[in-house]
Amino acid sequence: MTDDTTTPISASVIGATGYLGGEVIRLLANHPHVEIASLTSQSQAGRPIHSFHPTLRGVVNKEFEDYTAERIAEVSDVVFCAVPHGAAFTVVKELFDIRPDLTIIDLSADFRLRDVDTYQSWYNTEHTASSLIKEAIYGLCEHYREDIAQARLIANPGCYPTSALLALIPLVKRGLISTDGIVVDSKSALSGAGRKLSHQSHYAHCNESIMAYAVGAHRHTPEIEQEVGLRAHGDVALNFTPHLTPMNRGILSTIYASAADGTSTAALRQAYDEDYGDEYFVRFLEEGAWPETRSVRATNFCDLQCTLDPRTGRVIIVSAIDNLVKGGAGQAIQNLNIIKGFDERAGLDASGVYI
Repeated sequence: MTDDTTTPISASVIGATGYLGGEVIRLLANHPHVEIASLTSQSQAGRPIHSFHPTLRGVVNKEFEDYTAERIAEVSDVVFCAVPHGAAFTVVKELFDIRPDLTIIDLSADFRLRDVDTYQSWYNTEHTASSLIKEAIYGLCEHYREDIAQARLIANPGCYPTSALLALIPLVKRGLISTDGIVVDSKSALSGAGRKLSHQSHYAHCNESIMAYAVGAHRHTPEIEQEVGLRAHGDVALNFTPHLTPMNRGILSTIYASAADGTSTAALRQAYDEDYGDEYFVRFLEEGAWPETRSVRATNFCDLQCTLDPRTGRVIIVSAIDNLVKGGAGQAIQNLNIIKGFDERAGLDASGVYI
């Protein structure tokens, strides 16, 4: 814990009109150690926050501002960067050039991949701040806590990778499953597609329908492979297939992997208990209970369950998160709490909305 939590820190959100930016604002508004300094939007400057985020009417009485690096650097102790990939690295670099002691938590993909060539290949964008990639810490809180505590730049994980990696890492690092032929099958809410209207997210198109997209080509694939490969001490190739479902929040991932020789259900459960038994935000469920998205809605929890199918020799893991919270804004604030020495639950200790 920090020695002095009586003086709040100042936080700004760049790209505050999007779903993730709005979630960061919602959670910061209830954080006991944070004051909101600036909320930026290039297109909505001068409009009240509640014009885009109606639930914040009377809660956050501010207007969107134009982004200028000089003002953000002046008024902020921590910056949440919620702009699209390909734009974030420019923002991060210019802020650090002005004020190197800032804490920046980037919610884009621009600093998640450790290999710049991999980033440029999958995102079809030249990375102009590649020197910062080596410095950025991958903000999967339960597995990088010590590194996060010393960081000034956090690469907040993607929503799909969060759901997959919290499920896979305990088993991969103990050699309980083979990394050959892993399949990650994920169902996501429409909010994961972002706020910008598209044909796929139009109500008449997506209601009463589930569709696979970016099959074999989703940009979160190398992020999952990178982190699994680090635990497997080698390169990993896996299949990741995302699906859009007609719900507002949530990701349910079902993951299939071949069990290593000698792996038992008891060993699987022990691995999760050892990694997550003392973790507040990761809940490994009792036998017979299976994760569902409604149980984690609007929370920073990840619910997990697994089983070993003796007939096929495959391990089946199910993971549920809220894509906007544990898969985005909530994990970003958990990272902030670790960096600043606050209780990790600060601003996040709320039960979900089941119905």
